[in-house]
Amino acid sequence: MPRFAANLSMMFNEVPFLDRFEAAAKAGFAAVEFLFPYEYPADEIGKRLHGNGLTQALFNLPPGDWKAGERGFAARPDHFAALQQSLTTALPYAQATGVKRLHLMAGIADLNDPKAVAAFRKSVAHAAEFLAPHGLDVVIEPINPRNVPGYFLNDFLFARDLINELRIPNLKLQFDIYHCQIIHGDVTMRLREMMPIIGHIQIASIPSRNEPDGEELNYPFLFEELDRLGYDGFVGCEYNPRGNTTDGLAWFRPYAGAKS
Repeated sequence: MPRFAANLSMMFNEVPFLDRFEAAAKAGFAAVEFLFPYEYPADEIGKRLHGNGLTQALFNLPPGDWKAGERGFAARPDHFAALQQSLTTALPYAQATGVKRLHLMAGIADLNDPKAVAAFRKSVAHAAEFLAPHGLDVVIEPINPRNVPGYFLNDFLFARDLINELRIPNLKLQFDIYHCQIIHGDVTMRLREMMPIIGHIQIASIPSRNEPDGEELNYPFLFEELDRLGYDGFVGCEYNPRGNTTDGLAWFRPYAGAKS
């Protein structure tokens, strides 16, 4: 049975962020993820997490000025120092939560630019080397150009090839089914092929990015497929509820209570 993590940046927005840990636990989730925790003290994040008996599945490294459109630094040749600082910033939050994987965002750059490709390879290798002594994996996630125009890492095949070429033990793929369906389609076959390098999975309906209970994909089949493939990581619920979060959890009830 898949182990689901509520994404607290997108779900339970009916209450303030720090109160979403309790809301997720009451709804039956044993784990959570979110985009960024950096507006709050690391010890407060850890307190809310552990106080509600939750496991931290994932969060992102600092992306830069999000409101100004920055989406990370890894593929930006002139921002390597910012990338290094982002690792230092994230570490106390990783220690406070006990998370085992961090998402390294690539940033806005051209995948066809050799300088951006070289910068991304350098950043990915550096981040993995920096985080390895702390027992942390680095995950990289292809993101579709409809949601984030200009995002560098917009190809699952490029991500797969890079991971396989670098052969860094703590470098993994973040496989967002929503993004994969939009970019490539053929999700089941890609899951089967890429499962050996997958470190985290995320879900949402396609095309609306709502609850995973309809539209293009048969999620019950995909959840069974994850079991067949032996995936034992977390499945992050990175979707926008259509209304009240709890009212939209009918899809989740058969899986509630899966141990983290």
